[in-house]
Amino acid sequence: MHEWGIRLSVDQSDKLDIFLDELELWNKKINLTGLSSRQKIVDELLADSILPTPFFPDQGTLLDVGSGAGFPAIPIKICKPGLECRLIEPSSKKTHFLKQVIRLARLEKMEVIQGRMEEGGVIFPKTVDVITSRAFLPLPGFLTLCSPYLSPGGCIVAFLGGQSESAIQESTGIIDSRRLSLFKRIAYTLPGKGVKREILILKKET
Repeated sequence: MHEWGIRLSVDQSDKLDIFLDELELWNKKINLTGLSSRQKIVDELLADSILPTPFFPDQGTLLDVGSGAGFPAIPIKICKPGLECRLIEPSSKKTHFLKQVIRLARLEKMEVIQGRMEEGGVIFPKTVDVITSRAFLPLPGFLTLCSPYLSPGGCIVAFLGGQSESAIQESTGIIDSRRLSLFKRIAYTLPGKGVKREILILKKET
């Protein structure tokens, strides 16, 4: 992470190792990520989960929608331990995995909820300070569904891959109508691949 200016403590590194060890173990039984090697998981999933964390508050609430194998929520929690996190994931196998990692890494104030946000019935605070999601819905749908739950001044984070410009153009009307504004665009390249990706952070007007 040093090449992106991110420094982790020994405790944070240890917790990430626990997460990755357990992910490798479970990946042999069920397909959690679609990636076979630890290095690919680090390069393609872990690194960009951590990239936006310098722009997050140290305290507050985070909602991660469609948490899957724990990206980006678990790395974010490890980097920002003061955040109170709720993870929404419909798969029972994946929720069991997430709960196991939380227990083993001793991650406090972190709750896993089995369900689908788009179906309603998922219980969490009325508004939260940070909302994240990875490959849950295309950007317009993600913003439409999730922005009502964002606190004023809070941020919503989208991992856009290489199609950022078209996704932003398609979402212009929604961004304006939901009182969102562009806060940060983080462009980066996957190690050794030259594949360009971008993370978009939008803030809700106060």
